[in-house]
Amino acid sequence: MLLMRDANYPWCILVPDREDITEIHHLNEPDQQQLMRESVRLSHALESVFSPDKLNIAALGNMVPQCHVHHVVRYCTDVAWPAPVWGRVPPREYSAEALAEVAAAIKQALLL
Repeated sequence: MLLMRDANYPWCILVPDREDITEIHHLNEPDQQQLMRESVRLSHALESVFSPDKLNIAALGNMVPQCHVHHVVRYCTDVAWPAPVWGRVPPREYSAEALAEVAAAIKQALLL
């Protein structure tokens, strides 16, 4: 799991540990099921930490071909609402302290 460094929205990316896979349907069935389990687990963790109005989950690969799934926490009050987050506003850097806090909170929620 990767944490997107954009403080506008809590945003994680799941990347299957498989080489040369560009699409979910290219994964074998057990790996597809594992990705779904991990996506559901991450979704529960993000909801428990951030209490979003909506959780956007998307598998886009226009910029990076490696298969990956975005999990973006959305609020009715965020800077892009209700539009998609991509390219809407420039990314906002986390402070070092905020980045550590967000990462720790997500990791802790994943352990529950």
